[in-house]
Amino acid sequence: MNAIEIRDLSKSFRGMYAVDHLNMTVPQGAIYGFIGENGSGKSTTMKLICGHLVSDGGEIRLFGRDFTDAGVRVRVGALIENAGCFPGSSVYQNLMMQCINLGLENPDEEIRRVLEIVRMEDNADLKFKSCSLGMKQRIGIAMALLGDPALLILDEPINGLDTDGMRIMREILVDITEKYGCTVLISSHILGELEKIATHYGIIRQGKMIMELSAAEMDSRAQVFTTLRTKDTEGAVKVLSEKYADVRSDDGYIRIFDVDDTAEIVDHLMKNGHVVSEIRKNKVGLEEYYIELMSQKEAE
Repeated sequence: MNAIEIRDLSKSFRGMYAVDHLNMTVPQGAIYGFIGENGSGKSTTMKLICGHLVSDGGEIRLFGRDFTDAGVRVRVGALIENAGCFPGSSVYQNLMMQCINLGLENPDEEIRRVLEIVRMEDNADLKFKSCSLGMKQRIGIAMALLGDPALLILDEPINGLDTDGMRIMREILVDITEKYGCTVLISSHILGELEKIATHYGIIRQGKMIMELSAAEMDSRAQVFTTLRTKDTEGAVKVLSEKYADVRSDDGYIRIFDVDDTAEIVDHLMKNGHVVSEIRKNKVGLEEYYIELMSQKEAE
């Protein structure tokens, strides 16, 4: 069963489509990276799934049921834009108010549970306004986890975080899926971080889904290339271009695509008077793949 199935979903504002007949499938148990430039329709799609906006048409199903079904709505937690906490209240007090709002039984036990998940069990008495940005994002996730949802929707939760904050967030999201069986739909502009945890991707452009693929499919499509450095970059590029079809240079490095025989490359350069000082094999990452895909779409 899929956690989310969207068919032909549309939403317009002042006659302009923000979401344009979108189709989307999020498998149960996935960390689904939702990717697109600003204004592509990511946040609008998430708000439609959460019921914060009313669509112009189309269908949204969660766990096989219509998304308006009360029985399935309680299985959804979301953090869109910000946590909506009271600055002068403590972390615990903010979570307690949300528990009361949700009508949860055993709120104290539930608060302790979610604070442990987000690594903030020792910060319950800290006032929200005294928390760092990373802590505030984790509090927002804790709020969304109240009631033990089966689907968690997160809009840009890692943007603005430092390296350690992003690491902690990655660990939390992996734990949520692996230990608690929760499906995560997450958008982010930091594709390098998203690539470390996502199991599936959806790429949206101008309100339309242009591609969905698993992380395994993404890895299989990624181009293999060899990166190297020599003293004479321009001369080495000329020599390599005579033998290989796709040779590029950038910031002092040379890239040869779809060739991973480093011994052959080094031997060819040495025979032509070029000494290699550094060489390694690579694969195109998510960010480069995305940029290349967007360039292709613009050219069409």
